[in-house]
Amino acid sequence: MASKVKPWYKRKQVTQVKTDYAYHHTKHVVKQQTERKSSSKSVSQVQAQATEAMAEPAYTIPAFRQRTAEDTTEEYQRVSTNFGKGLAVIQEELHRMRMATKAQVDSLAIQKEVKDMMAKRTDLLEEFPKMPDFLVALRPHTVWEKTPVKLFCTVQGNPRPIVKWYKGGVPVDPLSAPGKYKIESKYGVHSLIISRCVVSDTAEYSAVATNQHGTATSTAKVTVKRPAGSAESCHLGLVPHLTEIHPSKLEVTLLDRFPVSFGVEGGSISLVCTMVVVPDLPNVPPLAQWYRDDKMLKPGKLAEMSTCGGAARLTLPHLAKDDEGLYTLRIFTKDGTAEHSAYLFVSDAAPSAAGAPGAPMSVYAYDVNSDYVLVAWKPPNTVNEAPITGYFVDRCEAGADTWVQCNDAPVKVCKYPVHGLSVGRSYHFRVRAVNSAGISRPSRKSGKVSALDPIDSERLQGTDEGAPSAPGQVVATRNTKSSVFVQWEAPKHHKNLMGYYIDGRVVGSKEWFPCNHKPFKHTRFVVHGLIPGETYTFRVQAVNIFGLSEESQESSPIAVEPALATPSAPYGITMLSSDGSSITVAWKSPKHCGGSKVNAYYIDKRDADTLVWKEVNLAAITERVCTVDNLTEGVFYEFKVQAANMAGVGVPSAPSAPMKCEAWTMDEPGPAYDLSFSEVRSHSLVILWKAPVYTGASAVSGYFVDMTKKGSSEFVTLNQEAVSHRYLQVTGLEESETYVFRVRSVNANGVGKPSQLSEPVCAKALPGTTEIVAGVDEETGDVFLSLEACEICETSKFVWSKNYKPIGDCPRVGVTAKGRTSRLTFTNPDKDDLGRYSVVVTDTDGVSSSHTLTEDALNTMLELSYAIRHPIVPLKHGLNYEILEKGHVRFWLQAVKLSPSVSYRFIVNDKEVTSGEGHKISHDVASGIIQMTVDHFTRANEGTYTVQIHDGKAKTQSSLVLVGDVFKAALKEAEFQRKEHIRKQGPHFSEYLYFTVTEDCTVMLACKMANVKKETVFHWYKEDDEIVPDTPPNVMSGACALPVPLFSRKDQGIYKATLSDDRGKDTSVFDISGQVFDDIINAIAQIAGASASDLVLQCTPEGIRLQCYMNYYTEEMKTVWKHKESKIASSEKMRIGGTAEMAWMQICDPSDKEKGHYSIEISDGVKTHTRTFDLSGQAYTDAYEEYLRLKAAAFAEKNRGRVVGGLPDVVTIMEEKSLSLTCTVWGEPTPEVSWFKNEQEVASTEHTKITFDGGKFASLVINKVTPDDSGKYSINVRNKYGGEFVEITVSVYRRGEQIPEPKLGQPKMATPAATPSKSPAPPSKTPTPTPSKSQTPAPSMKSAASTPASTPVPKSPTPTSKSPTPTPPRSVKSPTPPRFMKSPTPPRK
Repeated sequence: MASKVKPWYKRKQVTQVKTDYAYHHTKHVVKQQTERKSSSKSVSQVQAQATEAMAEPAYTIPAFRQRTAEDTTEEYQRVSTNFGKGLAVIQEELHRMRMATKAQVDSLAIQKEVKDMMAKRTDLLEEFPKMPDFLVALRPHTVWEKTPVKLFCTVQGNPRPIVKWYKGGVPVDPLSAPGKYKIESKYGVHSLIISRCVVSDTAEYSAVATNQHGTATSTAKVTVKRPAGSAESCHLGLVPHLTEIHPSKLEVTLLDRFPVSFGVEGGSISLVCTMVVVPDLPNVPPLAQWYRDDKMLKPGKLAEMSTCGGAARLTLPHLAKDDEGLYTLRIFTKDGTAEHSAYLFVSDAAPSAAGAPGAPMSVYAYDVNSDYVLVAWKPPNTVNEAPITGYFVDRCEAGADTWVQCNDAPVKVCKYPVHGLSVGRSYHFRVRAVNSAGISRPSRKSGKVSALDPIDSERLQGTDEGAPSAPGQVVATRNTKSSVFVQWEAPKHHKNLMGYYIDGRVVGSKEWFPCNHKPFKHTRFVVHGLIPGETYTFRVQAVNIFGLSEESQESSPIAVEPALATPSAPYGITMLSSDGSSITVAWKSPKHCGGSKVNAYYIDKRDADTLVWKEVNLAAITERVCTVDNLTEGVFYEFKVQAANMAGVGVPSAPSAPMKCEAWTMDEPGPAYDLSFSEVRSHSLVILWKAPVYTGASAVSGYFVDMTKKGSSEFVTLNQEAVSHRYLQVTGLEESETYVFRVRSVNANGVGKPSQLSEPVCAKALPGTTEIVAGVDEETGDVFLSLEACEICETSKFVWSKNYKPIGDCPRVGVTAKGRTSRLTFTNPDKDDLGRYSVVVTDTDGVSSSHTLTEDALNTMLELSYAIRHPIVPLKHGLNYEILEKGHVRFWLQAVKLSPSVSYRFIVNDKEVTSGEGHKISHDVASGIIQMTVDHFTRANEGTYTVQIHDGKAKTQSSLVLVGDVFKAALKEAEFQRKEHIRKQGPHFSEYLYFTVTEDCTVMLACKMANVKKETVFHWYKEDDEIVPDTPPNVMSGACALPVPLFSRKDQGIYKATLSDDRGKDTSVFDISGQVFDDIINAIAQIAGASASDLVLQCTPEGIRLQCYMNYYTEEMKTVWKHKESKIASSEKMRIGGTAEMAWMQICDPSDKEKGHYSIEISDGVKTHTRTFDLSGQAYTDAYEEYLRLKAAAFAEKNRGRVVGGLPDVVTIMEEKSLSLTCTVWGEPTPEVSWFKNEQEVASTEHTKITFDGGKFASLVINKVTPDDSGKYSINVRNKYGGEFVEITVSVYRRGEQIPEPKLGQPKMATPAATPSKSPAPPSKTPTPTPSKSQTPAPSMKSAASTPASTPVPKSPTPTSKSPTPTPPRSVKSPTPPRFMKSPTPPRK
């Protein structure tokens, strides 16, 4: 729409008319508040009236201070009356009139000058720091007990002082006594309210005001009196009478008002409006009423209301769509009422099933009788859901929680008669909607209805059946930046219309969304919550009890923009330069552009000593800087500015401060101007400014930026060194804090005057703020920067800058915008494009962002751009090969994505290979795999393999070199797989030989077979020698195992298992040596170590032995014995050994050096199992004593007298023969020898001759034996250490008799007491103890009686030193058997 600048006289008319309209509109509003009338003129009527007024010629008389028309008339009459006095009198009167008029004008000029000077002085005083000063001080109060008192004061100062309250010098803390004290500070008035005073509140109260320039104090005495004769209570008659204050007599001003709100079914929401109440009495709150759609609400479970603490609150704890509507708060005040209204939208909760409809609403009962109740409701809106097919009605008795469905089949209309009610009982009703997807959530239950009371209520009128017709034309118009005003024509056939549902959708989208969730009764509606700058279209449906009408025609698309209006006033007029005849001024843009771009500015000026404004420019000015010429030097001037857009000229700004027209001659530069902000975030922002117009004696070289918090006058310089550019990024801000900035220019002569203070800026990002995104276009490969604005309007533009200098038309970049997104595209990006890029969205609340383009980021995007412009087929895996069964070789690669139109070819040694005999080529689009299978892989297949792929514009290739060792390895593997395939045609091993170790440490060699049958034969071999296990192998079980118990080094070797039948033979070989042997030993050690017992102490004649019992022990296991953490090596002193059941370590000939802590460590290669024993203290003492005892017993056993050999058990001899019983004896010292017959000692005679030669050979010779010589003979050999008793049975038979059966003699224990001897050996010094009860096994000798002999045993040779303790074949145990002590450690469990 073209805009045209109007002449100055017409501009003035527009301004005057708009001012008059604003005044009448204000009066109308006040009148409306007073009389509570709702009628008003439509906007179109007002605009028409304004247009007519603008068309009429008018002239505004300047407000000169001259005589009025009445004065002139009176003067004329008076002169006419006295006209006859003559010309002299007339001239005298005219002279007097001129003098009077001049005096009046001079008086008015002086008064104005004094007024302006006083205003200037006040402004100057306000800028100067000032310590606190009480304008209104505290005053003393005397009150009755249980009445409130309010102390208040007014204080001034710069900066604004902080006031604290004290009682008797102690700070007043409202939290110490909740409800007792209330401290307020409103509109510069500070107050302390003490509620329900008591006598103890009598004290001196003080208010202390403090700022950085000083402190001021005001004090007052408060006296609380108690009525006479009353200790705890007072008579009402003595209490001062307080005038009753009605809530409507309070002055109420609304402050923060509740906005348009959005809720969800099942949730809760609070609408709050804060206010100022004068006087603020705790017990007399203002009277507040809440309305929904002009119906007053009552407090209850569904609506909680409160008015206290300076706020009126309405809480809806259980939201339902019934709660949607226009909410109004009405507060009765002294001057009438104060009101505020806002819409509450309640959307459907998540459906119970996907696609199910929303819940019905407004359930109520008609025609309540004793036999039935007619229930009606409003249908829900269906936008994207399936149409509603019916409704279910449920009932519930009052006070119960059980709902009963009333209708078996869904009812299609929105009413239903409920029968079968019990007379005298009360019921609640609810409704559920049904469609093809499921059943909705239930509606809010109706009010309680009793079946006893017939209610004369309004009956449903249902004469016209069917849904209403569709509404007429829908028109959408601009309202605000987040809402649209929608109106439509009512349907031609209402049919008991309930209301309307309004739906909307974004242009270009197919999804509609509901704008309201409860039928709206009027034909106009404001749709809130829309995205600023987005374009929408709307449709409307009518609703009655039969459902929804057809959709109306869609409205024309409309962008969400504020309604057109004239711009607000510019502000911040500042002086930039003056040369004595002109002044250069600048100003800031209007805060509100009125929904259209500001395209013109008009400036007025006036002499500060006059009241007449004169136009500066007749033609529009587009820039916000103007040089006003033809001024008088030394005169003060004031300026005001008006902004214009397509809607017209806005209101003028406030007059600027007086500016003196005098030439600037200072050497320092003038002020910078037009301070603005960009990229405001929670902790940072960017401030920008323009260079000063007046540069001083030299060029501007830099700038300093100062910052302070709002309300403070202490500025902090942000940059220590002046910056040469005209922007600065400020960091380290406090979130949600408000700051003020100024800029000072610098040249070679110094720092110039500061700029005008900036507008206060809050360190907080706009909701939905996004940042610039750098990327590469997937289609074209262009490198770009993009921003999606969170807010935009119709007049908004994206202004891109590089290093905060507008880019404009530059061949290096191109700027495009679509909707809320703008893109800056680089033509040929290189290093010259590096820098900081920023974008500002005009006509918004500061939408902006920046991005620094670095060299690394640019290089990355250039690589991606090249890849897009020269596309290749991306590969997940390059060309590779794998060996399949039967020896086939598969060559394959995998692409990230393939299209169905892909083409490819395989090239082997520069020759293309096609699918045919020996080669199979295929691909799979879903997985992106391209493959070729070679059936017969031979030496001829060595070479280079290549795959070339073309997929649309993209192409790629991948090669694989299969030569040399790599090829040999592949060929070997292929041949192996081929042989494996052949092998598996007959019986074969599915798992070759492997080993396991059982819990008892038995090593099991196992294997698994496949493809076997009953005739299949299985054999075990070791070193080619067959092993026949105790249990024959069962091949049909699919597994065989060979146990190897007590595994040790002797079991090393090559084991082999064979499997054969008529189909073939398979062999598995397992070499137990080297690492395999070590692995088996480690596996045994793992089980044995876990089963190892604690160390057990065992004493022997040689020393002290520590034993560790375990499941199995072999010397190949990695065991380490330690003494005091030092490793023990096997030696004569420390002997290390073991058996299959235990490992032991013996300390030979122990001494005190061997005391200490001993341990054994059993390692399985992964974990070390440790067992310990502390051989010290009493344990060592007891063990050492036992060792000495056993050593002595062993020495005695070694040196006692004994028969070494030579005697038989039984001797049979014929009479008249000679019998010689000869044996070898041994003992140290030489033993004594005694012979016995039938337990009677035999003396040496001629018939019986006894000899003992050399202390070694004892003999008994019987010459010519007779039957009387038959009997039991025995020999007793002993010395001081003990002896031995051996028996021989002699049988003599007569010549010619049959040889008798031999009768074995029974060995008998010989003891010194029981065996008489001529030379008895001395008794042993060591008594024979009772055998120990220890469970530790002890070594023992075998009895001679256990070796029967029917013939004489050959003589034993003389014992040598190598066998110091010979063991005779027959003997009784030593009379002094070894004794074993009980182990000091617990026995093995």
